[in-house]
Amino acid sequence: MNRFTAGCTDRPDRKIERKKISVSKSKAAFVLVHGGWHNHSAWDRVAPILETNGFAALTLDLPGAGANAIAPLSLSRRPFDPVAFGGEPSPMAGVTQEERTQAVVALVKEAASLGDGKVILVGHSAGGMTISAVAEKVPNLLRAVVYIAGFMVPSGMTLLDVLQHESMSSALSPGLFVGDPVAIGATRIHPGSIDEGYRSLLKASFYADVPESDIARMTSLLHCDESNAGALAPSEITSARFGTVPRHYIRCTLDRAIPLTGQDHMVATVDSTIGGKTITHTLESSHSPFLSQPVALSRILTNIYVQHSAEQSEEMR
Repeated sequence: MNRFTAGCTDRPDRKIERKKISVSKSKAAFVLVHGGWHNHSAWDRVAPILETNGFAALTLDLPGAGANAIAPLSLSRRPFDPVAFGGEPSPMAGVTQEERTQAVVALVKEAASLGDGKVILVGHSAGGMTISAVAEKVPNLLRAVVYIAGFMVPSGMTLLDVLQHESMSSALSPGLFVGDPVAIGATRIHPGSIDEGYRSLLKASFYADVPESDIARMTSLLHCDESNAGALAPSEITSARFGTVPRHYIRCTLDRAIPLTGQDHMVATVDSTIGGKTITHTLESSHSPFLSQPVALSRILTNIYVQHSAEQSEEMR
């Protein structure tokens, strides 16, 4: 097979760009889900490494993200009015978590057809909410689910609930939020801000160990509004479905968007409520190892495939 999806939109007439690669039908495929305010380009350094090792690696822009995002009109008006920007209702307020879940379910089904029928589903940061929901819906299609400093939220709780837990008290990312999320219907940031203090906080939150040139490129691709639906939709994971999928958590020790204490709290809480044990891995990185340590991150992902492939072979003997 020589098919690879580099990204897609959530519109019915979406066009999926593909490039020719050589992938193995005997290996599981990867589906990589970006985090809040990011898009498929977050994986531009990881996906090629996985491809080189014979894996199909599929990415997308979630509904409301990347090519599917619409900015508030006040963002482009000049002179820029920060008060108007902070108060304008979000064009993305109507995007739901279910839309995002269904978009990834569709991609997982496509990915399963490219490899051995099973998918390793990876989610970064807020993308953790989506991969949890997908694992609950299609556990039979997944070889494993992997969180990269991700929101692995216990059943019945929301992302916002976890973010307000004491283990998250040192998180810097809430300092980036612009306006009242309830009033505007979204959690808004200003990636293009020229304020030095704000830009420093953005770097410290997301990209502390990333070269300046890469930070400039990535921030130019961020969208400003994340619908509140993702933060307010309660996790609905169950032991009977989600709990049957092997789960991994890649801890990012220098993360200041989702502090290590918060990462470890989520792992412990889900393990105690769902049962089973989350396998943890550790990177000495900030919130974005896909930029700062793509080789090390890809090695962990590849080793997760190797581990579960070996276990499957052992079971078949």
